[in-house]
Amino acid sequence: MVKTKSRIKHNTSLGQHFLRKQSTVDNMINDVCITPETTVIEIGCGDGFLTRSILNQTPCKKLIIIELDSRWANFVEGTYGCKRLQVITADALDYDYESLSEKKPIVLLANLPYQITFPLFKKFVAHATLFSEAIVMLQEETAQKIAAKKGRSYGALSLYFQHFFNISLMEKVEPQAFEPAPKVTSRLLHFTPNTNRPEIENLEGFWLFLRSLFKTPRQTLKNNLKRTSIDIKKVPKEYLTLRAQQLELPALIALWNSVNTD
Repeated sequence: MVKTKSRIKHNTSLGQHFLRKQSTVDNMINDVCITPETTVIEIGCGDGFLTRSILNQTPCKKLIIIELDSRWANFVEGTYGCKRLQVITADALDYDYESLSEKKPIVLLANLPYQITFPLFKKFVAHATLFSEAIVMLQEETAQKIAAKKGRSYGALSLYFQHFFNISLMEKVEPQAFEPAPKVTSRLLHFTPNTNRPEIENLEGFWLFLRSLFKTPRQTLKNNLKRTSIDIKKVPKEYLTLRAQQLELPALIALWNSVNTD
């Protein structure tokens, strides 16, 4: 385990649990394609444990860091500053990612603050084709929900993010791999843009529809739909006794098409 050389105190309220396992960092770097034309984005650099490896192990054209805490932004810039490194002190939730579009191809590598994972992923959805690929560190429970294709973790969130991205689980990372150690296990998640997204009429309405279907996963579609304004008479009878977790996206789209009519 590598100890930080800085005397700056971690701000755990900002999710500052810094990775200290070099093999995990190596896996993140080795599992993406980074060429001399690639721009790498890192969100939340902390004391630069991942930053150092990106600069030393990859030929990236540019490494752009988005760090909210100016103490760590200044530390990393002062410690690892070079022509390839750009450190931006900003909130990743407010940052204009569209401003990066001219820097493609872009790879995202990050140990994300857990409390902003879902809002950040929604930002990524808004710019779904910006990153050619990404590997991010998430809380294990969250990663399972995002990547699930069946089972108890499978739900509206899984379908939402998988509509926009091809997602796969990577290695599990124990709390002892961080400084300070969080109370939860973490997981690396790899994703790329989904370029074969099916056409869905009234996409915003579809996501609201899915949320209603999965609101109480153990109940049947009929019982969940009773709490909505949807006319159950439009639902094919073979669906009514099923639970949402028994249906994959094509079947859910077909169901939506049957009820999304005047």
